[in-house]
Amino acid sequence: MAFQEKFKNAYVVTVDMGYGHQRAAYPLHDIAASIEGVSTNGSGVINANKYGGIPAKDQRMWEGGRKLYETVSRMKHIPLIGTAAFGIMDYVQRIEPFYPARDLSGPTIQVKQIYRMIRSGWGKHLIQLLNHNPLPFISTFFTPAFFAEEHGYKGPIYCICTDTDISRAWAPFDPKKTRINYLVPNRRVKERLQLYGVRKENIFVTGFPLPKENIGGSSLSILKKSLGERITHLDPDGRYRRKYAHTISEFLSSEFCAKRCKVRHPITITFAVGGAGAQRELGIIIAQSLREHIVKGRVKLCLVAGTRNDVYRFYEDELHKNNFSLKDHKHISIVYAESKEEYFKKFNAVLNETDVLWTKPSELSFYAGLGLPIIIAPTVGSQEDFNKQWLMSIGAGVPQEDPRYTSEWLFDWLESGWLAQAAMNGFLNAPRNGAYHIEEVVLRGKRSEIEDVHLL
Repeated sequence: MAFQEKFKNAYVVTVDMGYGHQRAAYPLHDIAASIEGVSTNGSGVINANKYGGIPAKDQRMWEGGRKLYETVSRMKHIPLIGTAAFGIMDYVQRIEPFYPARDLSGPTIQVKQIYRMIRSGWGKHLIQLLNHNPLPFISTFFTPAFFAEEHGYKGPIYCICTDTDISRAWAPFDPKKTRINYLVPNRRVKERLQLYGVRKENIFVTGFPLPKENIGGSSLSILKKSLGERITHLDPDGRYRRKYAHTISEFLSSEFCAKRCKVRHPITITFAVGGAGAQRELGIIIAQSLREHIVKGRVKLCLVAGTRNDVYRFYEDELHKNNFSLKDHKHISIVYAESKEEYFKKFNAVLNETDVLWTKPSELSFYAGLGLPIIIAPTVGSQEDFNKQWLMSIGAGVPQEDPRYTSEWLFDWLESGWLAQAAMNGFLNAPRNGAYHIEEVVLRGKRSEIEDVHLL
């Protein structure tokens, strides 16, 4: 593909469904171009399903899918009915086994249904608005990218893939002829898209876009400082630091190798639920198990409610029932905001002080690239099974043990130095500069790809 133009801005388009697609758009807000008549969340990022002036018919089509996903996700833990409902939804969105290599380019029932809706006019209004000034179009979800191609968008079209492997739904109806360019997090997604029929020259391995405020530019100043301090917290006996002193000195600083480094804060664990609010109960089980350590100031626990007021109220009520006062116990907190943008800002600030990220393997799996060891909560959906496999393959994550006994196994892991090793593995093996690579491709026309990236 030949690039002839360079741009300062692009339309960054996402969807308000859970957190994953908006989280991928957030690091690109500084290059996002606004357009008159399309209200955004203040950052310039356009929500394809909630922008100002969206036709009522389009919004109804979006809302039906979002409500179904969130309802079924929350029902998963209900015996029989919930399990069956989630199983059907997961089957429709399943990712086929990668091997043996074969032609998977034929459109699925899901893809055919999406295109029937698009050809009836879904999404045309948005594309007509953006066509008044056709800048590069970056979507963090496949449907708006299909809108752009099907309704004749005049500028270049890009789609950011948000998992470590993807279903056939991400590729268009006729993948061999598509002009959509894919910005993918790893080699496996590139190879998967080729099985779906997308041409190799339309795929760029960029990595997932991580927040710039957690990186610190090309020098990685913020990331290295946070990781160095994190390793001293996660390796209290110095076992990992003694064994890998050369690696720590080379990539971070020799100051973090000393056995008696200054401890800046208690071991800080951040537990994040998904956008549908699933697994909220797990956060309380963790708090109950770590109660003694929290009260004595050995552990700090951050429970992430995101933008879900119902999750915030649940945590507030349950902590009160367990005699945790948010005023009296400074080592337990709830991260909550009314808007997604404000939530991402708060969450990213918390991550710079976080030692362990505990979450289901959603798009947050890629945050291992910030040097965060990840305790993997149970998966919700086929794509998360692949994310879990990826985390374990790079040595940055491990499945949770029984959360009721967190106070036992967590400290065994700390004493062994394993969590420090997982933090460093994530930093060394997971891509961290996705936002910058994406800008190189989209704005400056460079085929900028990650080198030495893992197969998975």
